Amino acid sequence: MPIKECSNPNVVFCDADSAIVEVAALMRRHHVGDVVVTEIADGRRVPVGIVTDRDIVVETIAEQVDVSAFTAGDLMSTPVATVKESDGVLETLRVMREHKVRRLPVVTENGALAAIVSADDLLNLLAGELSMMTEAIVGQPVREAGRRR
Repeated sequence: MPIKECSNPNVVFCDADSAIVEVAALMRRHHVGDVVVTEIADGRRVPVGIVTDRDIVVETIAEQVDVSAFTAGDLMSTPVATVKESDGVLETLRVMREHKVRRLPVVTENGALAAIVSADDLLNLLAGELSMMTEAIVGQPVREAGRRR
């Protein structure tokens, strides 16, 4: 299954020069834990980094520094790991594991930001798949018993 099918196309994004307080406000307004930092390249919105709620807490609040002095570009993780829309679930999980991240921007074949996928999205998908497999396993003996009568 292409990751595009289980990713969220409603990506919250900002520019690298966005103030961190603006980034935090975007997270609050959209009920998300990350904002993808983008730039325009050849007419495409391309991800260049990602800022998470954890980045903000660990790098500013926990250090008791003036949050207003930071921009998204200061705190973003870069280079940002991405997956292509056509990549499968297993490839996406491999990239998450390799980069030790829970969220990945999903890009088109030409690198434009298309969606975002989170570990929660994948857990939800996999839980549904496992549930269907369980139904098949549990139902098999009942089906076999019905044929033997």
